Amino acid sequence: MDILTYTRNHDLFRTRLRDFLAREVTPYADRWEKDRSVPREIWHKMGRAGFLCMDVPPVYGGRGGDFRYAAILTEEMSRTGINGLAASLHSDIVVPYITAFGSDAQKQRYLPGCVSGDIVTAIAMTEPDAGSDLAGIRTLAKEDGDTVVLNGTKTFISNGLLCDLVIVAAREADLDNPHLGLSLYLVEDGTEGFKRGRHLEKMGWHSQDTAELFFTHCRIPAANRLGAKGYGFIMMMEKLQQERIVAALGAVAAAERIMAWTIDFCTRHREGGKPLSKRQAVQFAIVELTTEVKLGRTFIDKLIADHIEGRKVAVETAMAKYWTTEMAKRVADRCLDLVGPHAMPDDHPLVRAFRDVRVMSIFAGTNEIMKNIAARTMRL
Repeated sequence: MDILTYTRNHDLFRTRLRDFLAREVTPYADRWEKDRSVPREIWHKMGRAGFLCMDVPPVYGGRGGDFRYAAILTEEMSRTGINGLAASLHSDIVVPYITAFGSDAQKQRYLPGCVSGDIVTAIAMTEPDAGSDLAGIRTLAKEDGDTVVLNGTKTFISNGLLCDLVIVAAREADLDNPHLGLSLYLVEDGTEGFKRGRHLEKMGWHSQDTAELFFTHCRIPAANRLGAKGYGFIMMMEKLQQERIVAALGAVAAAERIMAWTIDFCTRHREGGKPLSKRQAVQFAIVELTTEVKLGRTFIDKLIADHIEGRKVAVETAMAKYWTTEMAKRVADRCLDLVGPHAMPDDHPLVRAFRDVRVMSIFAGTNEIMKNIAARTMRL
């Protein structure tokens, strides 16, 4: 019996999405990697086809689907081998903040565009001196009548160049508590004082538009505060469970794709008159790696099922995020060994996969932070 079950509607959604990606994304993956970006039009196409923000209620233009749709999106996007189109970040990490904590006016203003692809979102937490430690955020928000003035710098922001709307984590200037002093704000593209920096060149995820964001006397309406004043840290903690599930699932899906490619290569490629897969050393390596991938799949499917049921599995999710991302790195590294010199070209699928999985242990909270979370819960 499967841990995670899908309905006919889920299966039809997966089939439609897989066909869409095969037609509109996969053929252009190499070009987008070289261009270091994805075209804006692909977001519009995904939205019009109904593949964005599946959990948004129908009253705001969504389908009101459960988290299984998010899991399908993450898995099928991974199959394309292109991480630049950060649809899961938009649909399942950023937009849920608005769905869960936004006022009705905010939901009406932004959610329909998020669903259609007319609004691309980003979330700005990381700063030059504050990464996984959210308590270290120094961007300031100061009230001035019915407006709020933001001052600060954010970095390594995914969708930073394309985004039309960014959720900014900032510290209230008159509050000293490192946790209760944080609030979240909605900042639209074109707001005076909001500037984008350079497109950051990265080791992997080449087509992902990662950027610096600058807020200099950036004045926004006080009504753009998301949720209650000072509750930003609490809101982020609540949503990080889902973010880390998405990250862990992405790692497992990437490892599955890497293994599928490697097994196919080792079965077809012949050396010394027989396929590589007939050599015992290769067989043992493939069995060992496949076992790890299957363990990761079982772990993440259980957490997805728990998450759908509304269970609090933040600690288990931290463990999964740590273990699956490290596993994906091991798989990518060992598969490069198995394929050998055939994987030397920079544009080889395994080379791209190796580059892309490396950052997974860093984003959504570094794996050291994940271990700290688990250690505290275990009273170590």
